[in-house]
Amino acid sequence: MSTTHSSPDSAIRRGTVPSEPPPSPPPTGGRRPRRSPFVLAGGLALSWLVPAGLVALHLGVVLLPLLLLAVAAVIRVGGVLLDRLFVAGLILAGSVLTFGLVFSLWPWGLSPTATTGVMFSVLTAAAWAAGRAPRLPLRFRWSDLLVLGTFAGMWHYLFHPVDGASAAERVAYFATAEDRLSHFSFFSGIQGVGGYDFLHQEAARSYLIPPSEVTYPQGSHFLLAWTDSLVHSAADPGDMIHTMNRYFLYLLVAYALFCTALVWAARWIGGPRLRGWRAAAVCATVGAIMFASNYLDLLAHGFDSTFIGLLLIALALAVLIRPAMGRTEFVLAAAAGLITVTYTYNIYGAFVGVALLGALVVHRRRFAGRWWWILGALACALGVAALPSVLSVMGNLDVAGASNMSGPSVGADRSILIGGGLLGLLAAAMPRNRRTATGRQHLVVLLGTGGLLSAFAVYQLNTIGKYSYYFHKMTAVGVVVALISIGAVGAMLQTPHRRTGNALARRLGELALSGLTVAAALSLFANVQWGFLATKDAPSAWSNNPLVAWGRGGFETDMGPEGMDGLKVLRGDGPVIALVSNDSVKNLKATWLASLMNRRGGDMKALYDIHWVDIGGPQVKEEDYQRSFGRLKGAIEKLPAPHPTPTILTADRSVGERIKRDLAKGGLTVNVLSDQGILWTQPWGRTFPGTV
Repeated sequence: MSTTHSSPDSAIRRGTVPSEPPPSPPPTGGRRPRRSPFVLAGGLALSWLVPAGLVALHLGVVLLPLLLLAVAAVIRVGGVLLDRLFVAGLILAGSVLTFGLVFSLWPWGLSPTATTGVMFSVLTAAAWAAGRAPRLPLRFRWSDLLVLGTFAGMWHYLFHPVDGASAAERVAYFATAEDRLSHFSFFSGIQGVGGYDFLHQEAARSYLIPPSEVTYPQGSHFLLAWTDSLVHSAADPGDMIHTMNRYFLYLLVAYALFCTALVWAARWIGGPRLRGWRAAAVCATVGAIMFASNYLDLLAHGFDSTFIGLLLIALALAVLIRPAMGRTEFVLAAAAGLITVTYTYNIYGAFVGVALLGALVVHRRRFAGRWWWILGALACALGVAALPSVLSVMGNLDVAGASNMSGPSVGADRSILIGGGLLGLLAAAMPRNRRTATGRQHLVVLLGTGGLLSAFAVYQLNTIGKYSYYFHKMTAVGVVVALISIGAVGAMLQTPHRRTGNALARRLGELALSGLTVAAALSLFANVQWGFLATKDAPSAWSNNPLVAWGRGGFETDMGPEGMDGLKVLRGDGPVIALVSNDSVKNLKATWLASLMNRRGGDMKALYDIHWVDIGGPQVKEEDYQRSFGRLKGAIEKLPAPHPTPTILTADRSVGERIKRDLAKGGLTVNVLSDQGILWTQPWGRTFPGTV
């Protein structure tokens, strides 16, 4: 009998190179090390004592990095710490959403002690049963600096306009669009009912506009609500203005992580061949594109679930294209990707499903002898992932109508979508890449993504004769696939050479090449001009991109001379209508904000008619008053009974008194407050993308 040994080079050619050295064989003739029950007992005790102690000290936020590190220490993925943390983050997000089904039904809701205690306990028991001692790879790659630098650069511009502002003042950036207010109502509802809105439909209707409590995916909102319970060290969010502020800051972090995840995913797909200046080229190119991308509009215009879903799909597709991990880790990462993406933005789940099927076929040799438990585990994950969508359909969701709905959207950058996709296709189709499992899986994902987009395009053209809202949303996945495919393009640049000469000189030379590569990428793809042509008459193109515009305050909304402090009088137990100007859009946003502050977002089902009420300020035209009064009266009559007496706040006293008299003639009683200081007079033309 002969044994064949494979070399590292042959493993690389097959695309099966391990991400870290395999674990050493267990001692004592192949038996696992003895698992002491005292170790398990101690670990379980710490799983509860640590959360309880940190929450008692109002340091619950520390539990988040501790959980991330704990997951990273148990799994065996990646040869460097940053790779391990990204995969652990995906698995942790999937675990939170899955355990969230239990958290939604038990009596403790989103208690930070109870939720983290359970998660630490399950992780401890699983690690003990598998005989895995905590272990983290403390190695790093120089390109880690570019991955982390993307986050730092993004955070600098995102946080700059609100640095030093009060929680009330930051609402001027929070309330940039109706979609943001709607997303916050899901977040607030989850906090109020102690779990998923779709599992507490009756109670959730007081927090958000029915029937969205069952028809809209809530994964991003649940993740942020659970995170907020740790940050706030309590399940009760407390004052709503401060809760809005925290939610907004989470969005800034999430958008920066979205851009950073794209850079990491491209490097991960490039694999072990992507080194030196080539890794710098890939990371800098993807980062530069995101610095100049129009996708900042996703943040500015309130498409919160969209960009969080894109963050998760970037991580999921990366690990499915190059599953450099063991079978257990693959199942965990694949299940987490399927669940997180589907819960966050369910139409994106189809792309993960295609990638997962491709991975099971392309990498089938790795799963030989383990098919039953792998398919069984993934089938369970599919059931969990499908649950909210099944409930949506059962909740009378009009799937066909929703698929073809119209609405404002952020269009994909076609040059990246088409050009990047074709470049990725070229890389995947190269003979050298087709010989590797990773290369073949990359080709499957590219063709599968293109196929899904084409099929949906044909469907919309045949049903409504045009591309509408959800097609533009789906093309964002195409942009993500195109960007992370740059990693495979970078790996193609690898040219064999013999290392000669002084090692220090080689490293310095590689560093210089990397620096030049980064500078070139920023110039080509982010329009950074390094001071050239940046005169008063001809500012640099970099200074005009959406991210820089955000950083200098270009997306701030009109919140009136007193900011949110002017709306504090709107707090109460009953419905509130805020007529802060003669602009119906501003009246709608102010009314919605007031409803959210009073935890009565469900009132907006009736009060959405305020969108057509353009009175409240001085000098109201008679025809405007009569038309708006009819809408106002109709909205009040739609409020579900019984309800406390509504309060109407106007910016003009005479208008407020007239509204009260005219409503009384129709048998409607209201409280009216007037305050000239709340008048919203500043021009605002950014309510929707692409409109002025």
